[in-house]
Amino acid sequence: MTVAPKRPAAMTLAAHFPERTQAEWRELAAAVVNKSRPEGEQLDPDAAVESMRSHLPGGLVVEPLYTRADEPALLGVPGAMPFTRGRALRDADVPWDVRQLHDDPDAAATRKAVLADLENGVTSVWLHVGADGLAPADVAEALADVRLDLAPVVVSSWDDQVGAAEALYAVLSASAAGSGNLGHDPVGAAARTGTAPDLAPLAGAVARLADHGEVRAITVDTRVHADAGATVPDEVGFALSTGVAYLRHLEAEGVSVEEAFRHVEFRVSAGADQFLAAAALRALRRTWARVGESIGVPERSRGARTHAVTSGRMFTRDDAWTNILRSTLATFGASLGGADAITVLPFDTVSGLPTPFSRRIARNTQILLAEESNVARVTDPAGGAWAVEALTDEVATAAWSTFQEVERAGGMVDALANGLVAERIADAVAERDAELATRVRPITGVSTFPLAGEKRLERRARRELTVSPEALEPHRDSAVFEALRDRSTAYAARHGHAPRVAVPLLDVPRAGDRRVDAVNLLTVAGIDAVDAGEPSEAVLVAAGKGYEGVTPGMDVVDFLSSLLDVMGAPA
Repeated sequence: MTVAPKRPAAMTLAAHFPERTQAEWRELAAAVVNKSRPEGEQLDPDAAVESMRSHLPGGLVVEPLYTRADEPALLGVPGAMPFTRGRALRDADVPWDVRQLHDDPDAAATRKAVLADLENGVTSVWLHVGADGLAPADVAEALADVRLDLAPVVVSSWDDQVGAAEALYAVLSASAAGSGNLGHDPVGAAARTGTAPDLAPLAGAVARLADHGEVRAITVDTRVHADAGATVPDEVGFALSTGVAYLRHLEAEGVSVEEAFRHVEFRVSAGADQFLAAAALRALRRTWARVGESIGVPERSRGARTHAVTSGRMFTRDDAWTNILRSTLATFGASLGGADAITVLPFDTVSGLPTPFSRRIARNTQILLAEESNVARVTDPAGGAWAVEALTDEVATAAWSTFQEVERAGGMVDALANGLVAERIADAVAERDAELATRVRPITGVSTFPLAGEKRLERRARRELTVSPEALEPHRDSAVFEALRDRSTAYAARHGHAPRVAVPLLDVPRAGDRRVDAVNLLTVAGIDAVDAGEPSEAVLVAAGKGYEGVTPGMDVVDFLSSLLDVMGAPA
């Protein structure tokens, strides 16, 4: 008879540590915080803990310590309500769909790039169609080498969604096993172009796909809101409201709620805050499942399909190589959050159309994380972590509040028309711009650690999209600093050299460090720092214990802009 081995006793890793109370921890934390503070500026425990809290856009708060008291009442499991932990269990061999974007209007070049991507690890194709992408008539040629039974294909468009959908449908309908998404998102298109949304094509698109079970009709693309400056909770809230608008319309056209629900896929942005990106995806699934529950969708069909795209708002033109680091963090966060598909934008995407090398880096960012770091071999690996669960709850609660506000305003279509969406985004942009200008929210390689003498990347320009004044325009975080550098570049073109500012060495403690800070500050705007006595157009005036303007919390954009004004740099 075989005797089963005895199970080892549970490991009690913290058994030999003495128990501590919250009050004791707060006292210890205050002691550490106060080590670097002058005698008269010591903080009490409450103030010390407050100084360690992180405040994220959208009213989110990250505590310095999470304990078992923050454990969720119901953690749940993947594939079941509340779907926080995933739409389904992950396949360890195919962890997520590696989806590459193609927006080159040259059909032959796109065809070649699509094939190269698929041969080197990409698992699905995303074609952007329209005035700023591929022409609808060229979709078939771009996909000519794609095995449609192996690689799903999705399309997007801001100005010709019907044309893009028709072109893809013609290709997929010729394949017995094609899959993908036709990309209908009239509300998103209206937001991006500043036009009125036309929901009429939705019902027909759903009806014609009745015999194409692996093809969906609708993509709720909230990158338009995120790229314009929306906070993460608002992006999720707008996603919910847009999805509900489509469900209402389809139900009114005779489509069952379960069938309508099946056709909706969400395309959302993923930023460099990896835990916030994960929390956003988890919160989106939870809240969308709640919508499904409230309208009677069977539980098995309530899981949201999600496509995460590295945030265009975080990408920089200057020191573009740093975008690779941002994308890696965003991809890791999207993986933690259980995205069904992930797209990494090439690091040079701001400069123009990507090169084969930058597309390779983009796809390999995903492949290395998935296959070599093994990050994707566990479903919802952050599930149960008190900090992640608390942040997920915060995002879900704030997003639901935004969703309710939009619904009270008449729904997403009315909220776009009456300016509610634009107003919320404008408020978020103003708050974020203030943090960027004071470097409370630094941008590596741009507002901090700038690269002096950088040679700008040269790429083929993208075609521009014509929009109305009411459109939600993309708002990259680094744009205001890049504008300062552009002024210095224009000055150099006129005078034969960059603007120069003399930085004298002060006779004060840590003078060398302070001078380095001043030099780095000037480099942010592309201004050359020179020693006192050398030819210069201005002098950084010594003031008190440092340099004028080089102080914590200063508005560096305003300071540098004023300095360029003094030197006569073109505005």
